[in-house]
Amino acid sequence: MNIRINLENIQTLTDFKRNAKEYVERIKLTNSPLVLTVNGKAEVVIHEAHAFQQMLDRLQYLEEELKKVKLQALKQEISIGIKQLDSGDYTEYDEESLGSLFEDIKARGRQKLVEPDTL
Repeated sequence: MNIRINLENIQTLTDFKRNAKEYVERIKLTNSPLVLTVNGKAEVVIHEAHAFQQMLDRLQYLEEELKKVKLQALKQEISIGIKQLDSGDYTEYDEESLGSLFEDIKARGRQKLVEPDTL
């Protein structure tokens, strides 16, 4: 489902009130939402009910899939951590060295922010 709002689908609330029946028919025919403006500002979107429900269902599905992906990534990170602990491939920190760990984490975070997204 690929829903786009084009300039033809942006109308004033006043015009919609005057021609509601025609606009509703066009919305049903095109499955494209209509944006209504008040004083030149977008205020309301009107959408055909079935198409709107499909959009909500798709959004819910994608949110569930994202949760699954995040959970899988977390499980992989935990697994890596456990393997590192088992193999002794880790560094212990005390109160004196903890500051350098935090600085290293901050630096890596800053670096990730400037790198292009890999997903």
